[in-house]
Amino acid sequence: MELTVDELAARAGVSVRTVRYYAGRGLLPPPRLRGRTGLYGEDHLARLELVRELQSLGLTLSAIERHLERIPEDAPLEDLALQRALLSPWAPDRPETMDRHELNQRAGRHLDDDTVKRLEALGVVEPMPGGALRVGSPALLRVSAELAGLPLPLDTLIASYEAVERHTTALAEELQRNFQQTVVRPYRERGRPPQERDMLLEMATRLKPLLIQSLVTSFQHAVDRTLRRTVPGDRDAERPTSPG
Repeated sequence: MELTVDELAARAGVSVRTVRYYAGRGLLPPPRLRGRTGLYGEDHLARLELVRELQSLGLTLSAIERHLERIPEDAPLEDLALQRALLSPWAPDRPETMDRHELNQRAGRHLDDDTVKRLEALGVVEPMPGGALRVGSPALLRVSAELAGLPLPLDTLIASYEAVERHTTALAEELQRNFQQTVVRPYRERGRPPQERDMLLEMATRLKPLLIQSLVTSFQHAVDRTLRRTVPGDRDAERPTSPG
């Protein structure tokens, strides 16, 4: 693969100015020169995508620089792909800016002004200049719009959102620490054996959907148990539950 800086930027979904800025900070290795034209390859694209993945986790460029310093410039593409795969399960979806028409399409229904204001209060959308709206988590927009449309007091919705954010963040941090300590660290201590790389890639790809499915199911069971405890004389509520 030989790409000009314009082609590299287009493939990565960033501006040429961003590519040059990253290169100036040493986040990308120098291009191969053909005359006066710099040519970029698959390794540059992989590193650029890794930088964006790290940014989506909220890391500063200084922190990203320190992270990339541990990855040799001649690291194979498989190692860069593994780095992204190990980060992806914990990375949030990227914010998007859209107009009201696209907002309605993504929400699956027409959102009146009151519902949009409730979404703003919940921190789901943020008004931007020119009437556009910045959606922090596009994947949650549809369900957030459904919740905002319920005839519930806004304080109830805000408290519920804050509780979910607080507990899910703590859970994600604990799961990530466990994965790093019990899977990634031993892999690195064993010298990153190539025969384990594909296994880790597949596991990292499958991990997020499995964890989400497990979390949803466990939460449903927890809600059912909590509701049963509110019923006077319910036998299941009176029966002690096991720690598992």
